[in-house]
Amino acid sequence: MLGRCHVLVSGRVQGVFFRQETKEKAKRLGLTGWVRNTEEGKVEAVFEGEKEKIEKILEWMKEGPPLARVEEVKTKWEGFKGEFESFEIRYD
Repeated sequence: MLGRCHVLVSGRVQGVFFRQETKEKAKRLGLTGWVRNTEEGKVEAVFEGEKEKIEKILEWMKEGPPLARVEEVKTKWEGFKGEFESFEIRYD
C-alpha cells in the first residue's frame, strides 16, 4: 500500500548529519521525497512510497544519527501523490 507522510523532527537535529543520513536511508528503502532544515531549528521531511517502509524510517527518526537528540517527531499521513522521482536534500 502506497502512502505519503509529512514529518517534523525537533530537538538537536541540525548539524548532526540528520539530513544526509535520512537521505541515505530513504534511498535504501526505495522512498522518494525530500528533507530539509527549517529556520526554527527542526528537520522537515516528506516521504512517499510503501507505507511499511515509511514506518521503518519513522522509527529510525525517533533516534536519528548518533549525535542527534530527538525530542519529538510529528507525523501527518497523506494520500500518495507520486510527485517525486528520487529523494533529495532541499536547501530552501
